[in-house]
Amino acid sequence: MGTSWNLATANYGQIRTQRFEVAVLPFGATEPHNLHLPYGTDTLEATIIGEQICAAATQLGAKVILLPTIPYGTETNLREFPLAINLNPSTLTLVIKDLVQSIAQSNIRKIVLLNSHGGNDFKPVLRELYGSVDAHLFLCNWYQMIGDQYSQIFRERDDHAGEMETSLALAYFPELVAFDHDGRLAADDGTCRQLRFEALRKGWVNISRPWHLLTTNSGASSPHAASAEKGRKLMAVLVERLSQFIAELSDSAIDETFPF
Repeated sequence: MGTSWNLATANYGQIRTQRFEVAVLPFGATEPHNLHLPYGTDTLEATIIGEQICAAATQLGAKVILLPTIPYGTETNLREFPLAINLNPSTLTLVIKDLVQSIAQSNIRKIVLLNSHGGNDFKPVLRELYGSVDAHLFLCNWYQMIGDQYSQIFRERDDHAGEMETSLALAYFPELVAFDHDGRLAADDGTCRQLRFEALRKGWVNISRPWHLLTTNSGASSPHAASAEKGRKLMAVLVERLSQFIAELSDSAIDETFPF
């Protein structure tokens, strides 16, 4: 029997008697992750993190439901790699609007978008839907919420398929990580081509980086310092912070000044 906080495995007999305050909607992607991680890495991460934080939040008393992970995201800058499956930002906005309306129809008005894919830019979605749907949206790009802890866990920065993502994979889906015959990760070093202009290098000006020109095999940072232990340490930080937030959100009444 499935757990009552996980919609994918729960049954109607469990769901119909529950009153949920918070819905967690995870977003992943289908794209290459260097040579050693699966195409579904972002989707697996979003699902596992969602499961971990919702289980912990339930233990804290939260009335939360975890929805199935959306396995596709925006891949326009990875279009030159085979089977990087794209949903345009405008399409994703429509998908999210439909999903939010469906969740609100079930009288759940606090919705957390748990995003695991850097190509998904959902802040404009929050702005577009604000005031037009009967729900309050909260966006968590989980990889952006650990800046103060990152250097205490990891040695290398992780732009894509690097030490952080590989550590999560080694901890939670190691059977899908590829190794060479000598036991070394079957990955290149994730070296990236230097941008030509100083303004781009320093972030004064931004572009959508064409990934086939930026990288060799889609990896953008070295994964070779990764370990399962680091992945578990990262998860502990995510679970502590996000489960507490969900519990507080669940307990908070929607009044005229919410969320202030």
